[in-house]
Amino acid sequence: MKPLLIGLIGFIGLIGPIGLQAQDSVRVVELPEGQRIELVWVEGGTFTMGSNTARGVSHHYDATRPEHTVTVGSFFVGRTEVTQGMWRAVMGENPSKFTGLDSLPVEQVSWDEAQQFVTLLAQQTGLRFRLPTEAEWEFAARGGTKGRTGEPFAGCSRGDLEQYAWFTVNSERHTHVVARLQPNELGLYDMSGNVAEWCSDWMEPYGAEPQTNPRGPRVGSSRVLRGGHYNSVSAACTVYDRSWYVPTATSEYFGLRVVLDEEE
Repeated sequence: MKPLLIGLIGFIGLIGPIGLQAQDSVRVVELPEGQRIELVWVEGGTFTMGSNTARGVSHHYDATRPEHTVTVGSFFVGRTEVTQGMWRAVMGENPSKFTGLDSLPVEQVSWDEAQQFVTLLAQQTGLRFRLPTEAEWEFAARGGTKGRTGEPFAGCSRGDLEQYAWFTVNSERHTHVVARLQPNELGLYDMSGNVAEWCSDWMEPYGAEPQTNPRGPRVGSSRVLRGGHYNSVSAACTVYDRSWYVPTATSEYFGLRVVLDEEE
């Protein structure tokens, strides 16, 4: 396998040395077969996680409560969902149902397989790749420190959702090439819809107390998915909706997005 190369490029065209960490920057990781992962810098901050007013399936609604204050540190997150080309470049195969283009999101991926992907990617690059925590995912979906408080979807209001998300209204019951719709305030695509994204956490009910960098319980029976998918109703595509399945479960609805930790 060819070695993986790393670069860092600012949105304004400024190129800096590896290890530079600044707001409004992107780290680019080159993969074999001409594939690459672009990662957007997310400046840490404090936000209100969850929702007390969510509407939808009753158990999902209950799982978003109560709203609580969470502080997360800084990190890089994938600009897009992991594509089939990225997955094949690291794993050597493609498990997806909807194929034909490398730029489609990978799906039919279990949490165990997603964890294997980020572990192998970290080994191959020497970088600290991992799945996002549920709190990191929601903070990024909300636009981080640039987000608009109170909006239920990633980058938009309900009336604009078709411009930002592939879901049951516009998807025609299949996934779509990543980054074809509008991004949120951080420049992240498909945080609502297309494929649901595995997070690192075991599922548990929220508490009301403030938390800093929560990582979920040490043990559990189901892992968390976020963001809804191409066959979701709009209520399941909100930034706060929570789904959960056993870590061995696979589905054409399940994919992932990666996080790269800030270097120490």
